[in-house]
Amino acid sequence: MSYRLFEDMNLLETFKIPLKEFMNYFHALENGYRDIPYHNRIHATDVLHAVWYLSTQAIPGLQNAVNDHGSASDSDSDSGITHGHMGYTFSKMYNPSEDTYGCLSGNIPSLELMALYVAAAMHDYDHPGRTNAFLVATSAPQAVLYNDRSVLENHHAAAAWNLFLSRPEYNFLINLDHMEFKRFRFLVIEAILATDLKKHFDFLAEFNAKVNEEVGPGIDWSNENDRMLICQMCIKLADINGPAKCKDLHLKWTEGIVNEFYEQGDEEASLGLPISPFMDRSAPQLAKLQESFITHIVGPLCNSYDSAGLMPGKWIEDSDESGDTDEQDEDTDTTEEETSEASETITKKKKCKRKIYCQITHHLMENHKMWKKVIEEEQKMEAGEKELSEPIQAIREEEESNAKQENSDADSDE
Repeated sequence: MSYRLFEDMNLLETFKIPLKEFMNYFHALENGYRDIPYHNRIHATDVLHAVWYLSTQAIPGLQNAVNDHGSASDSDSDSGITHGHMGYTFSKMYNPSEDTYGCLSGNIPSLELMALYVAAAMHDYDHPGRTNAFLVATSAPQAVLYNDRSVLENHHAAAAWNLFLSRPEYNFLINLDHMEFKRFRFLVIEAILATDLKKHFDFLAEFNAKVNEEVGPGIDWSNENDRMLICQMCIKLADINGPAKCKDLHLKWTEGIVNEFYEQGDEEASLGLPISPFMDRSAPQLAKLQESFITHIVGPLCNSYDSAGLMPGKWIEDSDESGDTDEQDEDTDTTEEETSEASETITKKKKCKRKIYCQITHHLMENHKMWKKVIEEEQKMEAGEKELSEPIQAIREEEESNAKQENSDADSDE
């Protein structure tokens, strides 16, 4: 996967990457992922593919910094990076049907894009299948080493870089100069650390403050800090993209994460620790886990990313009834008089604003509806069982009362 994506983005040629060293390192990196239910090499591959997808697919309304493939841009900072490596690169499959589309790779220089891809491949390296909270609670060596802060994320980054530096035959970045390598390493580490969900809401607040149309300054693509924030949001979305997949794939990834959670719950029980929420296999709460995860984590992130105009999708005509779009429905809580007066205005608005269809948000909404329906059905079943158990309990109590009365009468007769 790494080779195919690097080749597709022309990164091997752009940075004169030696193929042997490249293959050596990524094979070793893949082998360093443990055989666990969720945070394994398949997850790393999925996240790598997701960042490629988010950075290369056509985005309606986004303007590229350059229009011709591979055009170089002027350096926008004092990073010292050569102008050639501040250029842009596009996927060989990128072929927008009209100039009203853009893509992230047309706004993020190729060195930063390569850092995003390498970070995705590294981001869960040597994951033990346990959460940060568990490692802290058990005083694991990694928790002690990193002072209980972003324990796993620090470990993934450090261990992956330690692997890279351990052998000369892993150095596929040999043709980067000192300043390029320094910048590249910094960006990779920052992207990996951004995947710590404990910092999720901080990142989301910073991003929303940046892209909010009413009060935010908007994204300055010439500012390297703004671009780094976009890359951090991109890898965060890629890392938790399971609920944004089609139903079958979503369910497969859901099975993986709950099995890993149950394994941690089993170990917590064996150690005499409280079993973490959703990790007790004797009391499964699968639907509540996923519904809550979508409502509080994935949904708001997707909404912010989409509102910033960064989500891949396609323009659709008003007559196209392919399903949900990113255009929000108008409020329907109006009187008949208000409705008749506002109908013309609403119609004009819909004509002025082109609709966008996004497969990611469509899948997310469908999966969210599915889990909410499951929860409702579970609640009905629980209510039915409760209603059924109440008369049974009443009968049992009545039988016990009658038995006591019979025993009492028998004693009195004696």
